[in-house]
Amino acid sequence: MLADTEVERILAVTAHPDDIDFGAGGTVATWTAAGIEVVYAVVTNGDAGGFDPDVPREEIPRIRQEEQRAAAACLGVRDVRFLNYVDGELTVSHDLRRDISRVIRQVRPQRMLVQSPERNWQRIAASHPDHLAAGEAALQAVYPDARNPFAHQSLLRDEGLAEWTVPEVWVMAGPQPDHWVDVTATFDRKVAALRAHVSQTAHMDDLEGMLREWLGRQAQAAGLPEGRLAEAFHVVSTA
Repeated sequence: MLADTEVERILAVTAHPDDIDFGAGGTVATWTAAGIEVVYAVVTNGDAGGFDPDVPREEIPRIRQEEQRAAAACLGVRDVRFLNYVDGELTVSHDLRRDISRVIRQVRPQRMLVQSPERNWQRIAASHPDHLAAGEAALQAVYPDARNPFAHQSLLRDEGLAEWTVPEVWVMAGPQPDHWVDVTATFDRKVAALRAHVSQTAHMDDLEGMLREWLGRQAQAAGLPEGRLAEAFHVVSTA
C-alpha cells in the first residue's frame, strides 16, 4: 500500500452527492490536512433525492450540487466535478467508462477512492444500484481504460489526454474491508460536511449519534481502543 507521503493527488468517484461524505469524509479530511489534493467526480446530480415535497424537482440538481461543494469545502476539497448522469438510472456504459477515464487522465491521481461494485449484505443501503454501477465503471476506467492509449481514442485525439495508470484504489462500503483509518480527530469535520447536505440530513434526529455508533463499530473491527472512530476500506493495488 502506498504511504500518504507518496501520494500527491487522489480522485474520488461516487454516484451521488453526499456518498463520499458518508463513506469517507473523515479520511478525506485526513488526506487534505496532510497536503494531498483531493478531487471529486460525482456521477449524478442526486436529482432523485430530497425529502421536501415543497421543493420543485427541477431545483434538486442545483441544490445538491451546491450542497456537495459546501460539504467538500468542510473537508478541504476545492475541485468538485459533476458528470451529470441521471440519478437512479445509472448503468455501466461505455460512455460512463469514457467520462471517468477522462477525469482520471485530467487529474492523474496516484490513488482513487471508489464505491464497491460488490453488494454488501451487512449494509444493504450501501449497495444502492447506482453505487454498484459507479464502482464497477470506475474500476473499469482504472483498468484497463485510462491506462490504455488505444481505449477511448477520442480522449487523446480530440482532447490531448494521454493515458494514465492509477497505482492504487481504495474501495469503500464493500463486504470485505482490510484497511481502516482512524478518523477520531476529523470526525467533527465529517459531521459538518454531512450537515451541509441539508436536503438529505436535516430530517435526521441524531446524525452525530448514528455516525458515532457506525464508526465506533468499524474502529472495534480494526482493533482500535474504545472511544476511537474509524472508516473502512478495501485497498487494491492495480500493478
